[in-house]
Amino acid sequence: MILARMATTCANAVVSALLAPACASCHAVLHSPIDGCVCRNCWGDIRRMPLPICEACGDPTDGPPVCERCLLHPRLVSRARAIGEYDGTLRGVIHAMKYQRRFSIAPGLAELMRDAGRDLLRRADYIVPVPLHPRRLRARGFNQASEMARHLGPPVMEAICRTRHTPPQVDLPADRRHANVHGAFRRRRRLLRTLPGLDGATIVLVDDVSTTGSTLDACAAVLKEAGVEDVYALTAARVVTRP
Repeated sequence: MILARMATTCANAVVSALLAPACASCHAVLHSPIDGCVCRNCWGDIRRMPLPICEACGDPTDGPPVCERCLLHPRLVSRARAIGEYDGTLRGVIHAMKYQRRFSIAPGLAELMRDAGRDLLRRADYIVPVPLHPRRLRARGFNQASEMARHLGPPVMEAICRTRHTPPQVDLPADRRHANVHGAFRRRRRLLRTLPGLDGATIVLVDDVSTTGSTLDACAAVLKEAGVEDVYALTAARVVTRP
């Protein structure tokens, strides 16, 4: 054990000295590049969602267990959780994974997601990653939701496909996001016919960012049509809606 730690320390020192690799988020020189492409300071700087939170959407609340917005407009996703707000260091880490193709970031984000969504994952029969359209998947080379999902614990089921190429939700005003994803998903019928126990199942949808929740609700509608009882959502970050 001591020899292994010494070897890792030496390897980090050699790689850092010869290559001077930079943190994918803050761009500072990595002192432990063997451990990943995000520095320890950035992982430590990620702000968690402040408590208390709404039991339904996961947004910070001033005390009630369910916020006024969720009481007035219930969603198909009955519970949602995220590591923190889509801002600051967390936003930088997510961008590095998505747009710099840093696959090694996914396990670190998944670890933080497991902590944020522990109560949801305990109930999950399957995890379903939100799919990309084939055109975007070819351009990016991977689905970040799938990469994170496979590190969360419960079995992953690629149950949904995206049938319409849509602009990213985060780039649209809130009043256009529902229409943007309406009818953009369908179930993989051949796969779902072969899976036992889907009726009455509890599913956790996984994605990198939740904006208004329209994408998650569009996916939840497809799953509920397939017989799923409860749909939860677990994302790396959430765009917090403040009154």
